[in-house]
Amino acid sequence: MPLVLLTSIGFISWLISTLAGGGSPLLLIPLVNFLIGSAGVAPVITTGMLLGNSQRIFLFWRSVNWKVTLWYLPGGMVGAVLGAYAFTQLHLEWLELLVGLSIVLLVIGFALRKQETTWSAKAWYFLPAGFVYALLSGLIGSSGPILNPLYLNYGLVKEEMIATKATNVVVIHVVKMFTYAAFGALTPQYLGYGLAIGLVAAPANLVGKYLLGYLNAQQFRQIVLAVMGISGALMMWTQRGLVGF
Repeated sequence: MPLVLLTSIGFISWLISTLAGGGSPLLLIPLVNFLIGSAGVAPVITTGMLLGNSQRIFLFWRSVNWKVTLWYLPGGMVGAVLGAYAFTQLHLEWLELLVGLSIVLLVIGFALRKQETTWSAKAWYFLPAGFVYALLSGLIGSSGPILNPLYLNYGLVKEEMIATKATNVVVIHVVKMFTYAAFGALTPQYLGYGLAIGLVAAPANLVGKYLLGYLNAQQFRQIVLAVMGISGALMMWTQRGLVGF
């Protein structure tokens, strides 16, 4: 039953995230937390994200923005090691609540800001942003689509955003996997669940790529923000007990 649920919800999550520039853990983190417990969230999600995003690189290879990736990876790799190591030593449930709140606030700010006053991101912004994202991702399994506004403000949409994000996170997830394994957090059971999530990404990514061709840049941005808001709200909901709800 856990595998059936994970693969079914996994397919839906990957499909949504292809159309929204990320956010595949949207439904997966609460589900994994419910089925396996908080200790399994980070290694299971990381395994699934590694497989699914590797296939995205293959599908969208020509659209990768290598300038962004070269700035992103140094900070991201350091943050991934520190975050994954900290996960093996600490369990900070409140951090997921904080990340969810941050995502919701980012969406509200992005929606209220007029298009003509939107700030323009520079490539070097991805160095510190990659570090923070990977650090949080190592601690809680995924930071969700928290960096999507940065990608959008740099000018990446649709295939270019998906391809560049996939390339960035694959390297980060490889680093996290090795760190989890080295410190005993990646058990065979967690690996199996993660592989199940990753394998259903293949058909979902293909369907998503086909549907993506029917979206224009503005529609894509609107879906990105909508999924970000839902993702942040769900992350907050799963940790509502920390604030007495």
